[in-house]
Amino acid sequence: MTQISNVSIKNGSMNGNLFSKRHLGTFVITWLLPISIIALMIYFAAKSHVFLSTDNLLAIVSQNAPTFVVASVFALLLMAGYVDLSVGSTLALAGVTAGIAMNNWGLIPGVLTGVAVATTTGAVNGVLIGYWRFSPIVVTLGGLAAERGVAQYLGQGSVYGFPDVFVDFGSGDVWGIPNLAIIAAIICGTVLLVTVFFPIGRRIIAIGVNPRAAFLLGIRVNFIIFALYTLTGFAVGIAALLMIARLNSAPSGTLGVGFEVTILTAVLLGGIPFTGGRGSIWRVLAGVWLMGVLRNGLTLMNVGTEFSLIITGAVLACAAALEAVRGYLKQKE
Repeated sequence: MTQISNVSIKNGSMNGNLFSKRHLGTFVITWLLPISIIALMIYFAAKSHVFLSTDNLLAIVSQNAPTFVVASVFALLLMAGYVDLSVGSTLALAGVTAGIAMNNWGLIPGVLTGVAVATTTGAVNGVLIGYWRFSPIVVTLGGLAAERGVAQYLGQGSVYGFPDVFVDFGSGDVWGIPNLAIIAAIICGTVLLVTVFFPIGRRIIAIGVNPRAAFLLGIRVNFIIFALYTLTGFAVGIAALLMIARLNSAPSGTLGVGFEVTILTAVLLGGIPFTGGRGSIWRVLAGVWLMGVLRNGLTLMNVGTEFSLIITGAVLACAAALEAVRGYLKQKE
């Protein structure tokens, strides 16, 4: 009887530990991000009466529209276990070439040029990484440096003087909703619907879990990787147009600087690991919102740009630590 009681107590203790760890893991994965967003919004609302105004909340969405657009597609790339560190430089190159083309040939050629440049850059990455099996980090780091250099060479400082209709679009709205927010909502909604209701979402996850097994199941792994990089380039092209429309200029030296860090932070906050294999577009969009709220709140509190960068870096470190905690708890389940 004593032995049975001891075994029962021991098993109960083990089950209790597993139960608590499982529930802690569920809490970390499910609730920490929304709780953080709510806490930040309450804090900034207490510090500034302007923060929760409709105009300010819409401004957050509008200012972060390029980030929403790119993060929604970048999330798919990371789900598959791949990364693009050149999105900031690609955005600069696309914005500068679009601005130059607009000034020389008009609105439509400028828009098409910017999107085409970014999409082509993404397609080149896709060929090198998807088909030729080059390292994603090496290829995209090379693109980060090279594309920034080309943008600065072409831009020679800053490109401005865009057509009025383009600038008006960047600052305009429809029934009080900013045009940039509408474009971001359409693209993010499309990505969300496609990944939820079509098989491609499951195939991307399968590649992230085990690309060899995915290939044996008949999934066109190389083509999907190529398509994801190309689609990421396309999204960056759209984001570049949104950004230069809002700024009414394309400063080649600063446009898109730190953009890749912002994207990575938002995606990691959304719970997608560097190794891929899982993820949620909804949570990634929540990660972008958290970053937008943080920057907006710091601006309203008159916090300097240098401190904003430090805090953004700290958030990225916290996102990486959170992923480590998720992995640890998952192993213990």
